[in-house]
Amino acid sequence: MARPRHAAVPDIGVLRGAALYIGALLGPGLLLLPGLAVTQAGPASIVAWAALLVASGLFAVVFAALGVRHPSAGGVRGYAEAGLGPRAGRAVAWCFLAGVITGAPIVAVTCGNYVAELLGGGVGLACGTAAVLLLGTIAVTVRGVRTSASVQFGLVALLVGIVVTAVAGAAPASRAGNWTPFAPHGWTAIGPAASTLMLAFVGWEAIAPLTNRFARPRRQLPVVIGIAFGTTTVIYLALGAVTVAALGPAASTSVPLTALLSLAVGQVGPGVAAVGAVVLTVGAVIAYLSGAGALARSLAPAPAARDTLPPWLLVALLGSGAVLIGLLGTGVLSLAALVSVPTTFFLVVYLGCTVAACRLLPGPLLRGVAAVAVVAVVAVLAFSGYALIPAACVTGLALLARPRRLRSAPPLVPA
Repeated sequence: MARPRHAAVPDIGVLRGAALYIGALLGPGLLLLPGLAVTQAGPASIVAWAALLVASGLFAVVFAALGVRHPSAGGVRGYAEAGLGPRAGRAVAWCFLAGVITGAPIVAVTCGNYVAELLGGGVGLACGTAAVLLLGTIAVTVRGVRTSASVQFGLVALLVGIVVTAVAGAAPASRAGNWTPFAPHGWTAIGPAASTLMLAFVGWEAIAPLTNRFARPRRQLPVVIGIAFGTTTVIYLALGAVTVAALGPAASTSVPLTALLSLAVGQVGPGVAAVGAVVLTVGAVIAYLSGAGALARSLAPAPAARDTLPPWLLVALLGSGAVLIGLLGTGVLSLAALVSVPTTFFLVVYLGCTVAACRLLPGPLLRGVAAVAVVAVVAVLAFSGYALIPAACVTGLALLARPRRLRSAPPLVPA
């Protein structure tokens, strides 16, 4: 029987699939989050890393199962809509968009910090660099440019190479004394640290729509997910542990990879970290803006031009960038305080999808995994603090709005 024209062509094998999954999970968050977690919880932040890795395994199983049994080009919106109805699907979609809108400027500032560290500048230089990067990536996305799978693979290789170099090179400087006191801010500080680190574990939901691109998904996906989960587990735990063991009190920094690379390769370390941060940030932001544009177009009442950012999304990105970068530049808010905002939006996305999975997935085992994943998301959400307010507002408005018939959206991660 001939394949329908609209059906996806099975063109993803195990190695390419693993690269796409790893690329969706690893991102610019690793440039900042290890230092923030140490600031919040001290050496006990390694407990937060370990707990989130367990949760990440649950998310991997849930989203893979959803992708195989309920293939939807709409991704997270499609899953929530299938399990909980159109209002929930719309709420999840808007929370994903809000996470991108508020997260893009923060990622840009993270990169700006690395440039400022290299050039010896302060907050002003970091925020100025962030503004230029954000405007540049928006301009590129407006022209319809998307990151290809080959570019994504290159970015993954770059990030992995930088992290491996930093960890392996800095590991000999590790000192047992840097692990004490283990919980200087108390054991309860692990919760906020986990909430901060959750941004590093966003990605399973973005790649799940590509499951219908595997020729034999039920056989290939377990292998792909095993490779991706194993790789990210090693990288995350090694980075979290060496950040504490090698840097000690200096681990509380917004540029942890610069500090690690300085130990690993000497004076060229800050330069390597800054170049890597710029390249990685630009590629990652373009990829997510492209995905957000596709999802935003699917929410519009009338068809929109393909591969362009809707005007309202462009305005929202520029406005968010001006406000958030301005608040950081003037010292009104810290970067650590703002990271929790996009993280909480993405947590709501995970909550909607995992609750939907409890209804959609067959059998007690898969439903049990989904239920435990729901508990994990709620537990992390409980430590989100004030960031729950904007997430609750967006979710409430989306639930109260009259649902329209939504068009199907392409996958959130470019193929």
